[in-house]
Amino acid sequence: MNGPQDLGGQMGFGPVAPERDEPYFHADWERRALGVTLTAGAMGAWNIDESRHARESLHPADYYASSYYQIWIKALETLLKRHGFVSERDLKAGEAIDPAATPKRVLKADDVPAVLAKGAPCNRPVGTTPRFKAGDRIRTRNFNPTGHTRLPRYARGKRGRIEAVREGFVFPDTNAHGQGENPQWVYTVVFDGAEIWGDGADPTLTVSIDAWESYLEPA
Repeated sequence: MNGPQDLGGQMGFGPVAPERDEPYFHADWERRALGVTLTAGAMGAWNIDESRHARESLHPADYYASSYYQIWIKALETLLKRHGFVSERDLKAGEAIDPAATPKRVLKADDVPAVLAKGAPCNRPVGTTPRFKAGDRIRTRNFNPTGHTRLPRYARGKRGRIEAVREGFVFPDTNAHGQGENPQWVYTVVFDGAEIWGDGADPTLTVSIDAWESYLEPA
């Protein structure tokens, strides 16, 4: 989907202005928002791709009017309702009213350091050899799916070059929708600035992305 988060190449949003010595959290509620989101994800009802898709599926007006962690909490409400852990009545009342689903597992406070240290790697073995090799010229597919995708809008239908063959990784386009991990080879692809930005682009610039194999075609 072409969600509100896909801002690459869009005009009118102003420059990116990193905050010097930016703290991890600007308020205590942001710290709690991160903790609640990670704890809820540990229940095992959804994966990282479904979680990301829930954030990217917010209405653009809502997304752009929300801060980073507000987006996380709004998406978490969607996921909790979708999987039966809370109801709309629960949220409005601020307490449990309706029966709820039972989590597959519960993350205990004492286990948090080990769980975070372990992480959740998404690299997987792939049963085929890579279709492309470093140096190959490719073109990205031009498509606009209604579901989740990690191919940026600005890089669709563009000619580029394979810079590196990476590992096999879970395919987010299916994993976000309960259709399996379906791992694919991932490649680093480099584009000339003019290919992405068109006439007037700085000829010394290049843009690189990591792209799943099914996003690519021989040029």
